[in-house]
Amino acid sequence: MKKLIALILAVSMLGVLLTACGGNNAADNGTNNGSNAGTNDTGDDGNTNDTSAYGDFADSLVEPGKLIMSTNAAFPPYEMLADGEGVYQGLEGIDIEIAMAIADKLDLELVIDDMDFDAAQMAVQNNAADMMLAGLSYNKERDETMDFTDSYATGVQVVIVKEDSDIKSIDDLANAEMIGTQRGTTGFIYASYPPEEGGYGEEHVTGYDNGATAVQELINGTIDAVIIDNEPAKAYVAANPDAGLTILDGAWVEEDYCAAVDEGNTALLNAINTALGEMIEDGTVQTIIDKYITAE
Repeated sequence: MKKLIALILAVSMLGVLLTACGGNNAADNGTNNGSNAGTNDTGDDGNTNDTSAYGDFADSLVEPGKLIMSTNAAFPPYEMLADGEGVYQGLEGIDIEIAMAIADKLDLELVIDDMDFDAAQMAVQNNAADMMLAGLSYNKERDETMDFTDSYATGVQVVIVKEDSDIKSIDDLANAEMIGTQRGTTGFIYASYPPEEGGYGEEHVTGYDNGATAVQELINGTIDAVIIDNEPAKAYVAANPDAGLTILDGAWVEEDYCAAVDEGNTALLNAINTALGEMIEDGTVQTIIDKYITAE
């Protein structure tokens, strides 16, 4: 009987010991899992790109985990308000889809801020946006305050006039009383140069918030011509079939479209440039362009 009681006690004690060991293991597993999660965690920003193929750019972002893009969505077909929902945040266009693809490659949430063209440049310079995509062309003046990616498209600026205008060629533009452009664009900058530097003088150039306003002023007879990129020019002329608008033959100037970041933000510039280069190489950029611009 004593042996039986002793055996029962021994079994009971063994059960207690096993339960205790199991409890310790569960606690250890919980601690280990928590430790592992902490090791794998990338922090509150959720950014996993520090060791990616695109370099360590996480600390170069305005907000962790986000790619904030400034633009002026009045430049069809590169960026424009959509009639419906659009492809992203109510917007659509070549630059919108390129930005979406870049953000996807960098594993970032794309945020698009639509504003005036001048303000879009200042947003990058004032650390309110990470990059600018807005049919933005490279020039030396801009290069002093922003860093540019490689070019992803060629921009051709043209001249819009009324069909009954005395301005029949680009050379005749020198005789225009007032030329309209979008403020802050290279068209505005170059046209404002004095004649000896290839421009028409500041007194003969008016800058507007967007190209649509400039074209409307041309229709109203306030100005004599509009200098703007070819694709938006075609869109504006097509949108006003009864206004008697025409595009002069020839290019006023040809430029390279690029994305831009703040001056000195090398890590982010390299990341965006690498992603953009891959998209150019694999045909993604051309596919996006072909979606919006039909070959003539």
